Amino acid sequence: MVWGMFTISGPVSGTDETLTQRGLRHALDGTTDFAERELRVPLHYYRDPKLTEIEESQILRRVPLAIVPSAQIAEKNDYVVRSVLGDSLLVTRDRGGASHVFLNYCRHRGAMPACGSGNASRFVCPYHAWTYKNTGELFMVPGKAGFDSMNTKDYGLVELPSQERHGFVWAVLTADADIDVDAHLGDLNAELALWDYDSYGYHTQREFDSDVSWKGALEAFAEGYHFPYVHGQSLIGQNTLANTMVYDEFGKHHRIGFPFNWITNVDTDPAASREPSANMGVIYWVYPNLILANSPVGVEIIDILPAGEPTRCTVRHSWMGRIPATNDEMRSAYDAIYEGVHAAVRDEDFVMLPQCGEGVRRGQHDHMIIGRNEIAVQHMIKVFAQELGICLPEV
Repeated sequence: MVWGMFTISGPVSGTDETLTQRGLRHALDGTTDFAERELRVPLHYYRDPKLTEIEESQILRRVPLAIVPSAQIAEKNDYVVRSVLGDSLLVTRDRGGASHVFLNYCRHRGAMPACGSGNASRFVCPYHAWTYKNTGELFMVPGKAGFDSMNTKDYGLVELPSQERHGFVWAVLTADADIDVDAHLGDLNAELALWDYDSYGYHTQREFDSDVSWKGALEAFAEGYHFPYVHGQSLIGQNTLANTMVYDEFGKHHRIGFPFNWITNVDTDPAASREPSANMGVIYWVYPNLILANSPVGVEIIDILPAGEPTRCTVRHSWMGRIPATNDEMRSAYDAIYEGVHAAVRDEDFVMLPQCGEGVRRGQHDHMIIGRNEIAVQHMIKVFAQELGICLPEV
């Protein structure tokens, strides 16, 4: 199989080949994995500002979030600044190779010492030139006589608890919290390890806002029911079987296999690859806000968070190549791949989703109904409902 300039052969991931067999069976039988029954979801689940406040304070600021791919700060002294839930974060890799996540606010008057991305061992606050090392320590204070009783060791950048796992730098957005990414991922650890994201090459990202609930936006990546209607003119709709999925839960997280049209070759061609990622899009929801959409040539990283109100979210769409780009030809090919997948997200999913946001804001019905064929959407809703103490009425 050829994706652009890349010929894919051999295993791309170590996911179980039974995933392919399950997808093939659905393709041949015209079936999909089902939930036991439909699910009713009250509209306040998406539009209640009190719930949004609880989601941010009790979930999103208390659990590990994947802040950036490790490959985005691949070299010693690399850094990148990113805004997460309104917080400016400075992510660095020090000269010893360790990663750090700091609140990007000077301890003097609160201005931001760093901006953008690059390679630097020092960061100078633009207001009064307080200077910090990329390990967070306060390094220099101009006019130090005015601060002669201050212990500079007490005024470094505030560091958030962070760990590197599976090709990402994770952090908890609360400085005095603990972090245990392995415990957070649970059984998904072994699954993510098989993809070896540490070996991927970071390519690019874009970020935009949308007028839809962050939870509703995440749900768009948990079902293929909409593929022929929203993505009918793009590769997603043309290459992927509609309303067909293989579904597995990993505690609060889940995995979906969306079979490609050519999966039936496995049934007729002995030479056809049985590798799951050659025959289906393999998509993970990493609770609470991360989507990893795998293809044979790379992975889309879709990071969705609330943006100040219940029916507004921010979307960060990144891409990594399975083989790091080493020349202009590869970079150009990756540009083309990313432009295609980003167009599907931005111009198809997120053209439709604000209509859903409008329906949630203005709807006068008391609930929405999620189908049995939307089993992964149901899982997302049930996980959040349990965390938020919401009772979901049975159909």
